[in-house]
Amino acid sequence: MKSSFNRRHFLRGTGALIALPALESIGFRRFTSAASTSPVTPPKRAVFFGMGFGVTKETWFPDVNMTGADYQLSEGLSPLARHQSDITVVQGCANHYSNEAHWGSTFWLTGANRYSKPGQNMANSISVDQVVAQQLGKDTRFTSLQLNPSELQGHGPGLSLAWDQRGKPVAGQDDPVRVFHKLFSADDLPLEQRQAAIAENRSVLDAVFSEAKRVQRGLSKTDSDKLDEYFQGIRDIETRLKKDEDWLDVPKAMPPIEKPEPGLKGKAEIEIMQDLIVAALQTDSTRALTYRMPGNTLLQSLEVSHSAHNVSHYSPGERMEASKLRDKTHSALLARFIDKLKATNEANGSSLFDHTSVAFGSNISSIHYLTNCPTILTGGGASLKLGQHLVLPEDTPLCNVWLTLLHGMGIDLERHGDSSGIVKELQA
Repeated sequence: MKSSFNRRHFLRGTGALIALPALESIGFRRFTSAASTSPVTPPKRAVFFGMGFGVTKETWFPDVNMTGADYQLSEGLSPLARHQSDITVVQGCANHYSNEAHWGSTFWLTGANRYSKPGQNMANSISVDQVVAQQLGKDTRFTSLQLNPSELQGHGPGLSLAWDQRGKPVAGQDDPVRVFHKLFSADDLPLEQRQAAIAENRSVLDAVFSEAKRVQRGLSKTDSDKLDEYFQGIRDIETRLKKDEDWLDVPKAMPPIEKPEPGLKGKAEIEIMQDLIVAALQTDSTRALTYRMPGNTLLQSLEVSHSAHNVSHYSPGERMEASKLRDKTHSALLARFIDKLKATNEANGSSLFDHTSVAFGSNISSIHYLTNCPTILTGGGASLKLGQHLVLPEDTPLCNVWLTLLHGMGIDLERHGDSSGIVKELQA
């Protein structure tokens, strides 16, 4: 008997069992000997929730004079009371190069300088979720999964929260029904036709690549740089085609949830996206996920007439009350997500929560200020010290938090974005 199972090969060869989630009772174990067994260690995962516009500073942030484990949750965070020992609230962080008060997500996970490339006014770098995906997404059907709301406001440029290694935006899915089908619905085309489609796409890429190589000689440095970027894009597509090919004959997992109702908006939309995220993690379809959460439609579902932008410009009165209601709703939804992670068991008896790192926040703090980015961390996927209120020195790079998270997940990078080091107080 082999000393270990690669889950993907295991599923590939088990016929009717191929569509089931990892079940210890049917052999999803790491065997150490013929007589002695121990449950397989579940994989680490990471989920990032971006809320776009910030929070109500008067009622969201805990008192800076109450730090460590003995702190009182603020009004805005009060719905998280049942999970207080499992969350860490971080204050004092910022992305040093951020300068756009309407872009709550564009540089949230990258810490990039938009003017870092001469002649360009919009450059970015890889987001932390894609660093996780590069390391942990090799053995899953989907290297990463990006989710968007049906309506965007306050997030800024980008196609999702994710940016690839070249600083290019990664596309996201904004329809829960389509996300469900992407994760769980079988492809009805015969295997031979799907293989032929991939082969055709590859031949088109080969032709384009050859034509691009033909015009490479004699270009200026600027044009050569552009062409190099183009070549990298082709290589990225080739990588995706190779992965699609590898999974062609592996049926998708059976869905652990029902297909979503179409047309969900606001709070209901966030809830079903949370359910889909948990389902994706439960079936090990992916290990790196991001979700840009809705602004306007969330407020509409709470019967607030103001737009997300207007609410972000609150002052004492009706708009401030709407801002506070949005904050408490976000906290209640995050508490719901933690509940679901804790209630979903792994094959070895632990929970999804024990192996999933979750970050919630925004690049904007409040009323368009770009300092003190609101940040909540939870889950056991990064071995962080939870159950505390952490107030870091003013303008600590937010990327220090992301670098610490990466190290806790076993991804030992020297730096990420504008990081200057790890946050020792976060290390368990």
